[in-house]
Amino acid sequence: MNGAFFSGSIQELVDQTPEAILGHLAKQNPFALDALQRNAWLSQIELARTQFRGLDGWIAFEFAIPRMGKRADVVVTTAGIVFVIEFKVGSDQFDAAALDQVVDYALDLKNFHAGSHERRIVPIVVATMAANPSFDLAWQSDGISSPVKSNGGNLREILGRIVREIPEQAEIDGAQWSRTGYKPTPTIIEAAQALYQGHRVEDITRSDAGAKNLSQTAGCLADIIEDAKAHRRKAICFVTGVPGAGKTLAGLNLVTLRTKAHEEEHAVFLSGNGPLVEVLREALARDEHAQLKERGEKSRKSDALRKVKSFVQNIMHFRDSNLVTSEPPIERVAVFDEAQRAWDAKHLAHFMSQKKGQTNFQMSEPEFLISVMDRHDGWCTIICLIGGGQEINAGEAGLTEWFSALKRSFRNWKVYTSEQLAHRDYHWGQDLPAFLEGLESQSLPALHLAVSVRSFRAEKLSEFIGALVAGEAKEAKEAKELYQAIKETYPIVLTRELGHARQWLRDRGRGSERIGLVASSGASRLKPDGINVHEKIEATTWFLNGKDDVRSSYYMEDPATEFDIQGLELDWVGVCWDADFRSVDGRWQFYRFAGTRWQNVNDDNRKVYLTNAYRVLLTRARQGMVIYIPRGDSIDATRPPAFYDGTAAFLAECGLPLLDRRT
Repeated sequence: MNGAFFSGSIQELVDQTPEAILGHLAKQNPFALDALQRNAWLSQIELARTQFRGLDGWIAFEFAIPRMGKRADVVVTTAGIVFVIEFKVGSDQFDAAALDQVVDYALDLKNFHAGSHERRIVPIVVATMAANPSFDLAWQSDGISSPVKSNGGNLREILGRIVREIPEQAEIDGAQWSRTGYKPTPTIIEAAQALYQGHRVEDITRSDAGAKNLSQTAGCLADIIEDAKAHRRKAICFVTGVPGAGKTLAGLNLVTLRTKAHEEEHAVFLSGNGPLVEVLREALARDEHAQLKERGEKSRKSDALRKVKSFVQNIMHFRDSNLVTSEPPIERVAVFDEAQRAWDAKHLAHFMSQKKGQTNFQMSEPEFLISVMDRHDGWCTIICLIGGGQEINAGEAGLTEWFSALKRSFRNWKVYTSEQLAHRDYHWGQDLPAFLEGLESQSLPALHLAVSVRSFRAEKLSEFIGALVAGEAKEAKEAKELYQAIKETYPIVLTRELGHARQWLRDRGRGSERIGLVASSGASRLKPDGINVHEKIEATTWFLNGKDDVRSSYYMEDPATEFDIQGLELDWVGVCWDADFRSVDGRWQFYRFAGTRWQNVNDDNRKVYLTNAYRVLLTRARQGMVIYIPRGDSIDATRPPAFYDGTAAFLAECGLPLLDRRT
């Protein structure tokens, strides 16, 4: 992993002149070295040489933190402890952003750097013009300390005191430590930024045996495209995966690689998920704008936003632009994200009549999208990314309609599927293999992503949630066993007090780890608690803005619904559970709130959508979650305790512990 601009023993640092060390840093710096950076580096070098002289250990300047695309100013290993130091040369303030940043570095090393998993890590911010604050060290359970503040003049004293106060640690060979495996699990936003900057999926994701499925899937899709080109044929692939397995990441990676190596294909990533498209575009534009500014280049965010629109597109724009022409599209490779959410014929016909003035439109959305690509003379490839149990809205056709459309109208296409068609999350009770009869189809194991890379701490999370939302006695027993396997690394707790849920999240979110509340779009009677699901959030603000913005997720005032958060994620999530999906006598019951009362949901499809809404909400957290179930109010007929107590009892039966007042 060692991507530092300079690294070596502390003695090597002391033996060389500051100018020689500066030369190493300047040589590795990919940008022009301005006076501000030069002087900052010289200050850091002088301070480190003075403070660490005689210390036995290893030091690195500009140490790469790959998942974040950033570099820690200085990393020191001594007495078996890792110190991560962020310098603010010339500053007299320990600003919150600097403290969050250095904690982020420490968390990244602890979670993803093999050599740091079992190590004590101390994040330090040095503001060189500040007064030295009092030194009070607190350790978290994972071995990361609270951030330490210093003006640099007492760094040696700080290191010495920490070494004396904790039990003796096994020594670290700094050079060897720096080269141990780095297995990151980026958020989808971080991944999109890294891919957009030119990294490969192998560079930014885990490489262990359990998760190498991502690179295998990428290779399989590339082979299918090349085969289609070589034989001038049309191919369609269905990539399945558990929630958080990296389907969107696989699609973005494919489009990035094809665009670079085969520009003439005009590969495109298309999503009907409006919030996902908005958030990814905004995040990419902000990142591009910030990087250009950092390099001293002129940049406007509006220009960056215009540029990234070609990287991630809204599927509706692709669909509508091809309604007004019969010509083939420029794209030969199209990736449809969350393809299970494409509209059925009835829903699309209604939309076309109401919004486009086209009456008697006869095709479903899957059939129309395939027909657009079928206009090509020669080859083309469609990649459909399918989330099991992710259909959450009326009119979403699921996987069955894609197969039906192929059988009705496109029998000349070659079909590639994963081996998961028999799983309950995909077939909606139908015989999917029967839809493929008469078509040239092939089943490939690499087209299923089985391991969650969102929840890097719990690979059995999706199985646990699947058993939980199935909701019967047998599944409760299964869920309890699954939770026992993940509870040490992925905590899930239950509370009947919203204040406790918020405090639990605040206590766990460190650095810039993102926390927030989510709730079903049908959770209308959480409003007495101040949780109003009918107040629409602005997705880019909620997901991307910082702790100082009351509209951001950090404030935990506005909840995101399943429509806002599908395909996206937070580090720690508070799931607010209403009476629309309630456990009664050991079975889930389905309701919608209309006017002044709850009404039974009898339509089987709507029951599936409601179940999937909670499945989405319960699979958005990377590190853990708290589930809040109200106590209800005996004088309010719309939310008596009986509407909630059964659900709380069932979740407890699934093994989830109840928070007490001390937490």
